[in-house]
Amino acid sequence: MIKVRRKNKGAPDVPAPTYATAGSMLSGLDGAVVHSEKVRRATSFVARGQFWNIVIVAITLILYSIAWPTLQLTHHVSPPIMPFVAALAAFPFVLIRINAPLGWAVSAVSALIIPLVFDNTPGYDYPWQVVHIIVLMSLLAAVSLRAPIQVVGVAWIATVLLFLGNAPGSDGAGWAVGLSALVVFCLLIRWLVLSRRQLAKQEEVSELERTRRTILEEKARIARDLHDIVAHHMSMVVVQAQSAPYRLDAVTPEIRTEFESISETGRAALNEIRGLLGVLRSDGDTVVTAPQPGVDQLDDLLLGSTRAGLPVSWRVDGDRASVSESTGLALYRIIQESITNAARHSPGGPIEVAVAFGPQSVSALVNNGPSPLGGNQHSASETTGGNGIRGMRERASAVGGMLLANRRQDGGFEVRAELPSMPA
Repeated sequence: MIKVRRKNKGAPDVPAPTYATAGSMLSGLDGAVVHSEKVRRATSFVARGQFWNIVIVAITLILYSIAWPTLQLTHHVSPPIMPFVAALAAFPFVLIRINAPLGWAVSAVSALIIPLVFDNTPGYDYPWQVVHIIVLMSLLAAVSLRAPIQVVGVAWIATVLLFLGNAPGSDGAGWAVGLSALVVFCLLIRWLVLSRRQLAKQEEVSELERTRRTILEEKARIARDLHDIVAHHMSMVVVQAQSAPYRLDAVTPEIRTEFESISETGRAALNEIRGLLGVLRSDGDTVVTAPQPGVDQLDDLLLGSTRAGLPVSWRVDGDRASVSESTGLALYRIIQESITNAARHSPGGPIEVAVAFGPQSVSALVNNGPSPLGGNQHSASETTGGNGIRGMRERASAVGGMLLANRRQDGGFEVRAELPSMPA
């Protein structure tokens, strides 16, 4: 059954889609696809160098079509042999791109043989056709541009001698000078192109080196941030586990063993993190990137350390507003790492933090006393290959400051940093 759809009154007449319309659309799409494919093939065709090969073949055929009919005007050659003699004059040009030395050799040998076999016509003094001279000079130029220098020297001397021995009258000397000028000019072009290529290659190597340097710097930044953040919080876990038996009442031997296990696991994790950071690091990388924490977060850092059970006391003087973001980040990380080192190497020892903001610089001093649990463990940081003190020095030098870290006579440790408020 065929259904007829009524048209609403006042509705515009819109032609219904037909198979012819769809077919024309598909035909248009097919035509666009075919056209784009042709463009792609043409582009790749030119990119492969086939275009220039066709141009060279076309020029060779044009030269041949000129050499053959005009050969009877320059030499006494029987008609059956004329195509072959004209081919010796023109066809070596087809090798100008793929093997110029071979093409020059064929053209030079034929230029040596033709005057010995065929006489000139009256009124024409040169032993070769003009086409032959053009091909020989073109091949000599191609040899000078691309062949090894030894081959260039042989081709140049042989061509000059060929013209000196066969050119009429005193024309040989003029040809010798002209051919020498052609070779020198081509060698200058060759040297210019070679120097440009070497410069481009050097720039590419420099760009690769800059990219590699950027990657190494980014890896160093990641290593520092991982060490400052992850190691800090892991150290807090270790400190809490170590000090819990002394801070809590009624700790049974089983619970003490669990706390010791947590502490040992935390220290093992810290050592593994240091090994990973050793792979990420690159010595001498001092990169300042967009900071996260700064001077405004110092109080949160110190309060968080106190809540973790560390005996931290602090004093902050001066106006923080004059400190730049990069200096604030370096200051935050230095204090954070100093507290982490103190908690790790002198658990339970008092930690004193003093920060003074001046108009031109900011100073920070972090002192920690010896551990009341007995034994000074700061020497361990020098043998475990940690990145703490080295990272702090890098952060200080990155903003134009300095950092000193020394062991105190009583077994404690002192970290002193002087940073400019605004890096130079």
